[in-house]
Amino acid sequence: MENLVEKLRKERGLNQDEFAEAIRVSRQTVSSIERGKYNPSLELAFTIADFFGKTIEEIFIHKGGTEDGKEKTD
Repeated sequence: MENLVEKLRKERGLNQDEFAEAIRVSRQTVSSIERGKYNPSLELAFTIADFFGKTIEEIFIHKGGTEDGKEKTD
């Protein structure tokens, strides 16, 4: 899942350590989220969204679809 966490964090002038402290996670967690290696729990996603004053959908971009590359229409 793609996200705008790094962009938003940098716009606030925060380094990863400062942001991690503000949302009560480790710097490694912030790094993993920013690189798309870790998808945060729903609770953490809400915490991040609240921190930036945005909705989860504005920060986390889900690229939907199936294994064959076609989006589900159900």
